[in-house]
Amino acid sequence: MSVDVSALVRTRVHHPEAIAEAAARRVRRPLIGDSGRLMIVAADHPARGALSVGDRKLAMANRADLLERLCLALGRPGVDGVLATADILDDLLLLGALDGKVVMGSMNRGGLAGASFELDDRFTGHRPEDIERLRFDAGKLLLRVDYDDPGSLDTLESTAHAVDAMAERRLPVFVEPFISRRDPVTGKVRNDLSADAVTRSIAIAAGLGGTSAYTWLKVPVTENPDDMVRVMETSTLPAVLLGGDVGEDQEGAYEKWRGALQLPTVQGLVVGRSLLYPADDDVTAAVDTAVGLL
Repeated sequence: MSVDVSALVRTRVHHPEAIAEAAARRVRRPLIGDSGRLMIVAADHPARGALSVGDRKLAMANRADLLERLCLALGRPGVDGVLATADILDDLLLLGALDGKVVMGSMNRGGLAGASFELDDRFTGHRPEDIERLRFDAGKLLLRVDYDDPGSLDTLESTAHAVDAMAERRLPVFVEPFISRRDPVTGKVRNDLSADAVTRSIAIAAGLGGTSAYTWLKVPVTENPDDMVRVMETSTLPAVLLGGDVGEDQEGAYEKWRGALQLPTVQGLVVGRSLLYPADDDVTAAVDTAVGLL
């Protein structure tokens, strides 16, 4: 579909209440549908200032283009829903693209990509009360733990409070954990995808809060995909695989996902840039291939 930016702006200027009205009348569905699996398209990257895809530094900066790609992906068979920040979900509500879809609000986007405070990942997005008020279906948060950064304790505490607040509302929360480190030379934050690190991150995330009843995990595939069997034995919490920026090796990413999707706790995929901005720019083919893995 073609997105009329002028129409969206007119609505935002003259009828801002239309967003809440669209959320109130949105047709909802269960988190897990008839397929028994979950396929979510992620688009919460821009709010962290992460606009690049591969060598395209501002690929996600054109909002109309992003919305068109999202609408195309959401219209494909087997796509269950979307993960995004408030600005994007508000646009999708106004476009009528979220009926019958799972809607996941992104909760903490304070750790801006490349910033000196990147690991101080405060909750600047959806609050649990926002997700409840707007009748959304779940929330997602990022948990990066750096053993050399005392501030990680604050991140752990605020994450635990968010897990509790979502559980009080009986709303699922998807926790995306990493063991992270700053490169001593460049200062860039890097996530450790070794089997040991991913195992520890899962163990830490699974134990947060007063109950794990509504906690899901959003996990990466390890550097060696064969390690996923023992890594995913760390917890009985349901999990989905994240995509990340796979660059040119789209087929390699599919193969990694295919193997991990056979594991008992892995329930689906939450993938963004690699499906919305594939190397060949064929969103339909990329999404359909990912759905086929399920």
